[in-house]
Amino acid sequence: MAKRRDVPGIRPYDGPAGGWGALRATAQAIHDQMDAVKAPITLLRINQPDGFDCPGCAWPDKEHRSTFQFCENGAKAVTWEATNKRVPPAFFAGTTVSALLARSDYELEDLGRLTHPLVYDRDRDTFRAVAWEDAFSRIGEILRGLPPDQVNFYTSGRASNEAAFLYQLFAREYGTNNFPDCSNMCHEATSVGLPRSIGIGKGTVSLDDFEHCDLIISIGHNPGTNHPRMMGTLHEAARRNVPIIVFNPLRERALERFADPQNWLEMATYGSTRIASTYYQVDGGGDAAALIGIMKALLAMDAEHGGVLDHDFIAANTEGFEAFAAELESTTWAEIEKACGLARADLEQVAALYAASNATIVTYGMGVTQHNKGTANVRLIANLLLLRGNFGKPGAGICPLRGHSNVQGNRTVGITECPSPAFLARIEQVFGFKPPEAPGYHAVSAMQAMVDGQAKALICLGGNFAVALPDHEQSFAAMGKLDLSVHVGTKLNRSHLLVAKETYLFPCLGRTELDVQASGPQAVTVEDSMSMVHASSGKLTPASEQLRSEPAIVAGLAVATLPDSKVPWLEMIADYDKIRDAIEKTVPGFDNYNARIRQPGGFRMPLPPTERRWTTPSGKAVFSVYGGVGEDAGVFGADKVLRLITLRSHDQYNTTIYAMDDRYRGVFGRRDVLFMNEADLAARGLEHGDLVDIETVTPGRKLRMEKVTAIAYSIARGSVGAYYPEANVLVPLDYIDKDSGTPSYKSVPVHVMRSTAP
Repeated sequence: MAKRRDVPGIRPYDGPAGGWGALRATAQAIHDQMDAVKAPITLLRINQPDGFDCPGCAWPDKEHRSTFQFCENGAKAVTWEATNKRVPPAFFAGTTVSALLARSDYELEDLGRLTHPLVYDRDRDTFRAVAWEDAFSRIGEILRGLPPDQVNFYTSGRASNEAAFLYQLFAREYGTNNFPDCSNMCHEATSVGLPRSIGIGKGTVSLDDFEHCDLIISIGHNPGTNHPRMMGTLHEAARRNVPIIVFNPLRERALERFADPQNWLEMATYGSTRIASTYYQVDGGGDAAALIGIMKALLAMDAEHGGVLDHDFIAANTEGFEAFAAELESTTWAEIEKACGLARADLEQVAALYAASNATIVTYGMGVTQHNKGTANVRLIANLLLLRGNFGKPGAGICPLRGHSNVQGNRTVGITECPSPAFLARIEQVFGFKPPEAPGYHAVSAMQAMVDGQAKALICLGGNFAVALPDHEQSFAAMGKLDLSVHVGTKLNRSHLLVAKETYLFPCLGRTELDVQASGPQAVTVEDSMSMVHASSGKLTPASEQLRSEPAIVAGLAVATLPDSKVPWLEMIADYDKIRDAIEKTVPGFDNYNARIRQPGGFRMPLPPTERRWTTPSGKAVFSVYGGVGEDAGVFGADKVLRLITLRSHDQYNTTIYAMDDRYRGVFGRRDVLFMNEADLAARGLEHGDLVDIETVTPGRKLRMEKVTAIAYSIARGSVGAYYPEANVLVPLDYIDKDSGTPSYKSVPVHVMRSTAP
């Protein structure tokens, strides 16, 4: 093989995930952002009973048996928030919004913490300080002049249960169910698909289950970057010789080998542990076909030898098995292999390992959900587990890997555009107003309403709304059509700069900071990926005396907008226990809320499937029928069409970019790359390091990304990868999972060609 040319910023990284590389990166983050004395004290409070919940991933806390409960990316998230850098009003006096828009996303957030409430001054094209009460008063005036269905209330997953509950209460008393939120863009397929299959839109496993499982099947996720504390759990399972079968289009270092920084022997010897026992590079978008192939093999094994399927469990607990089995029988192996890119023998081998396991956990991430058939993908995973009764027993179940640390809790306390009649009835009973019943907008439909001019205002409780969404050409322009935009956050981001006729920026307390209200210091609560609810208490002095907590900002907006409100906003802000009392009365599962969050570790929300209770209409778990492998094979096998997968770098959390490196993939100081299989490069007459243009081949508008450097990488043939959010310019706004509204960030059909851009 000819020697690859040298490409600036592209070089091999040979170390394991974690290990000394992680410690060096943590030290660098501390050096760049925080005081060397303050940093260690702050980091040792992460995920401790009397500390604060990490603002990074939603992986649950272990019993506190080790010295520290944070990882490299968690440390980056904390130092990024607790930075010494500040962006006071004086900064904006000499800096226009137009000039700020020319900076990169990394540069914008690296400026530091916002210190004062700000309003956009259109005449000077800059932000200036504004008094809190003046801002609230003007926003309330604008909102009272708009029909409620023209206003959208966006929520980031970092918001606490208390802030999210007040936020949904405010919007519903105002008169709308328009709740676009970050889960619409990641795990909405889980929230929609799992209730149809097992009656609840959450995972069913606990950390203890990972200590009792016989097999872990990992599909479509990169834990070393996106939920890094999970690596400790996988590391322990691998060292117990639990097989870990991985399905992922890219080779990801954390799923290959990992060195636990808390394992002194591995660190002292520069050793590591192999994580994946078997690694299958499934095609992007081929997960459904792979799952159907495994299940088809299981049915054949059961027919030949018996004892493979749990027929007693299926008969007692499920419905729809016959139609599901018929689909497996009618789907051909040729279709399956073409749609997933894996051989029949590989899938039969997975089926044999699954059949031999008494307790299996399936973990999955956005590689499963962010597809135009994401909901169907999720339901196929449930089917696989149902076949062998892998619900309601130790060491078994389904494990969707949430991103933000409270994205699941937000949904639990009412952030949804489709509230249940029972939830609305409880709001009316507890608070004395009748909330609207009509479904509202989700993230994509909210942006589509903005593009069409039907939405006039956007309130964002955190997040980077426009940047996180697809099709930036349309989404960015739509922000400028609004009458009002309001953003609550800790740092500046690009969505803040896409100004409306009137735009306000409200600086809020971070997770790490002390929140003092009239009754004294306050704690908030969050719910992790395994339905554990626990308290979080910041201790740092706030970045500015002008900062307010998210609950206080929501209450301020509500009081200014709803002069005749029936909600005791100021009483609840004075003492967050009263917010939790209201949640307890309104949302099932929060019994004795205040007492239980004062216990170390908190409490777990009810999960009926763990008791083999199914809260579906029939009272049984439901096998689904996919019905599309032949169609997938046709789309994925089209001539010269590749499937684009958007990816996060290792120095990134969602749209927040901590630095410009992605060391595990060997990319340093840049993000303008396209990961390609060497055979796909050769088939197009391209070489490693060539500049390429990428164009979508979906119906409608042709979206392009130009002058990107193609680099050879270990990725499934037929799939290519580019960084999110930059590659969102290639994802059509309407290319979504029709069931959940989730954008199809992980399998956009594209053409790749040598660049002709000037």
